[in-house]
Amino acid sequence: VQEHITNYQALEEQPVIPAFEIIVTVASEFPGPDGNYVNESDPADLVPYIDAITEAGGYVVLDIQPGRSTFLELAKIYEDLLKRPNVGLALDPEWRIGADELPMARVGSVEAAEVNEVADWLANLVREEELPQKAFVLHQFQLQMLRDREQINTDHIELAFVLHADGHGTPGQKYDTWNVLRQDLDPGFFMAWKNFYDEDFPTFSPQQTYEEVDPRPWFVSYQ
Repeated sequence: VQEHITNYQALEEQPVIPAFEIIVTVASEFPGPDGNYVNESDPADLVPYIDAITEAGGYVVLDIQPGRSTFLELAKIYEDLLKRPNVGLALDPEWRIGADELPMARVGSVEAAEVNEVADWLANLVREEELPQKAFVLHQFQLQMLRDREQINTDHIELAFVLHADGHGTPGQKYDTWNVLRQDLDPGFFMAWKNFYDEDFPTFSPQQTYEEVDPRPWFVSYQ
């Protein structure tokens, strides 16, 4: 990550912040004891990772794959971790499935009302704890994942709303996904770009990511 930071910092006047996105709840083919088809990490097990990232001057994004549960129900498990100033939250609708569905049977989706519930809760937590603005990331690579996206309320000044375009493949395929997801997007969103090591052909260089992607992404991730 530090190598990436050095490469991107050479292209940027503002400070470039290292970050890790930790998938804290992982969708599963098995129902588990609570029947929600999700494996939830124990918050205590995540503390050493978050401490290490913090000591390195980095930011942490806790990513939620919800299965048959709700995003808000799972986010609340990690409330104490989210009280830290350098810990944000990401929602992954790909793994939001119905009560009679299984993960990986289809690409999931979430309604704006559920996203707004999480945003309201997280913004209130930021206010109560007097925290700095917190990253609130929504992953998307198909329009149907956030069908009523225009109904998402981005008015919370406590949150930095990030639309993470997860498209992969050739440069043409990635740009097509990027441009489609940007259409009619609320200007309250910051754009995020993902570079894949094994699923992009080829993986974009920092120069391509910062100088050829339009607009320049505020958040760049690698997977």
